[in-house]
Formats: sequence, C-alpha cells, structure tokens
Amino acid sequence: MPTMGTPTDPRGGAQPRGDEIASYDTYLEAQRAVDFLADKEFEVKAVTIVGTDLKMVERITGRRTYPSAALQGAASGAYFGLFVGLLLSLFGTGSLLTTILPALLIGAGFGMLFAVVSYAFTGGRRDFTSSSQVVASKFAVLCLTESAHKARALLAEMPPQEDPLVR
Repeated sequence: MPTMGTPTDPRGGAQPRGDEIASYDTYLEAQRAVDFLADKEFEVKAVTIVGTDLKMVERITGRRTYPSAALQGAASGAYFGLFVGLLLSLFGTGSLLTTILPALLIGAGFGMLFAVVSYAFTGGRRDFTSSSQVVASKFAVLCLTESAHKARALLAEMPPQEDPLVR
C-alpha cells in the first residue's frame, strides 16, 4: 500500500496522480461515485476528485459609492469596536455599557473614515462590489493506477441516478 508522499499517491505533491476512472459534470455526481465505491468497501484513499476546466467567475453585487463605502466601513469598524469593548469590559472595572458603547462608536467612526479614504484613493477605477469564485466545468475521478481497473468495474455496477423531478 502506498504511503503519503510517494509518486503514485494522489494526495502527495502539487499535482494529483492516477488514472481517470470517471468524469462528471457536477461535483455531486463525482461525490456520489466515490460514496458508491466506499459503500462497496473499495479503498477510497486511492481516489481523488479533481475539478478541471477551471474558470474564475466574478459576480457583481452592487454599485460602490461614497455613502455605501462609509456605511460598510462603519459596520466593519463597529464590529471591531464591539470586540475591543467586550475585551476591555472583561478586564475593566466600569459598567458594561460605559465600556462597550464608546468602543463601538469609536470603531464605527474609524472604520467609516478609513473606508472613505481608501475608496477615494481608488479614483473611481472600481465603482462596484463583487464576489469571486473559481468554478470547474468537469470533475474527474482519479484512482491510483494499481487499483483503477477494480474501481472502474465497481463504477460500472453503479445504478443511474434518479431524477428527483421525474415521478
């Protein structure tokens, strides 16, 4: 049995190794195949799921303006101020309200100030907010070469997935 770090180990090194035993359009289908192998008591440590044909997708979530930057900065600063206020109240002698409220307000003020200044430095080059993610077009299931034939045979026995919309 291979150990971690050997050249045939799919988890060792930067690139996954092994033979492709199946390819799926979704991660859930690839996960279902590996789960099927596990149910058949196949040594799933020899298996790796690899996302292929990667694309970076940036979804635009809104427009960025001075008021939105200020509001977002104030919220972020208030959260940090609340955290600092709670820490100070644990070790301080004042009441909870007299320690947390000023820390929250000071945090909100500084957060707003820093957010507006940093937005001003962008010079209007990025007047939108977004979230980014890397998505795969296909998911290949790899298996160590010495076990690939057994894995393929087991996957050939896997029943087709039922469509939950068809009754």
